[in-house]
Amino acid sequence: MKNGIILYGPPASGKDTITAALVEQDPQLVQFARLKIGEGRSQGYRMGTIEQLHQLEAAGNVIYRNDRYNSIYLVDRPGLDAVFAAGQIPIVHLGQIAGINALATGYPTAWLTVQLNCPRAVTEQRSALRGDTDTQARLAAWDATAADLQANPEVEWALHLRTDQQPALESAQAIIKALGRVG
Repeated sequence: MKNGIILYGPPASGKDTITAALVEQDPQLVQFARLKIGEGRSQGYRMGTIEQLHQLEAAGNVIYRNDRYNSIYLVDRPGLDAVFAAGQIPIVHLGQIAGINALATGYPTAWLTVQLNCPRAVTEQRSALRGDTDTQARLAAWDATAADLQANPEVEWALHLRTDQQPALESAQAIIKALGRVG
């Protein structure tokens, strides 16, 4: 069975930083660029249109949809298929347990689920340092992620990483080890 990695955590919990460290350790690992329909940040996304969304939905190719920050974010079957066809292992960034459940049931892969966390104050500081113009919305998302975790205590995580206490390289090495790969 194919392997994939899900990095779950609130905004500014280290998903991008740890992904960069993972890719540096093993170029077969790649960040999955979710399809984004909307304005704002485009780095790390495949920008799409409402027409693409309707086509994907009509074909049953939307695995998970998340509406946040006045945009629509999709994990789509053709996007994941392309990553696996290239012989790569996707790293999917999520902040909702519903997304993890959707991937687990909607795309048969051995998903390694990693919970990233840091205190709310660290998220606020990181968001400000990276120049986010929507820090308050990101803090609201941090609160929603905390509530999501509290509402879903049955979720089993392969790893829990506190990104304010562990360097990104160390976190990446722990993920690679858990994935069963040599780091």
